[in-house]
Amino acid sequence: MNDFPIALFGTFTLAYVAIIILVLIAQWKIFEKAGQPGWACIVPIYNFIVLMRVIGKPWWWLLLMFIPFVNIVLAIWSVNLLSKSFGKEEGFTVGLIFLPFIFYPILGFGDATYKGPAGNNFVVLS
Repeated sequence: MNDFPIALFGTFTLAYVAIIILVLIAQWKIFEKAGQPGWACIVPIYNFIVLMRVIGKPWWWLLLMFIPFVNIVLAIWSVNLLSKSFGKEEGFTVGLIFLPFIFYPILGFGDATYKGPAGNNFVVLS
């Protein structure tokens, strides 16, 4: 028998799972840098609510994510605000969107520090 296709499938599957784990660990570190619980990145829906806290947007943006085409715009906008929250520019946003397995670890494990929601270094007085 020729086991090459099965071995190739297993290799790609293993590489895919490794990339997913790398990005999850990087998101964990990103949440911790922003002062949020790192484990929140692995809980569906709650991770988006925590992300909205990190970028300074209201929780009800989650509801807008269920509207077709609006969700694409909001997802890109959210990633842009995330990169700005760590002092990065739009070029880094493009990297986060198209090469997340490279740019999320740079953000999580690199020297980027959390600057506040969307990069605003201000203190809210209440």
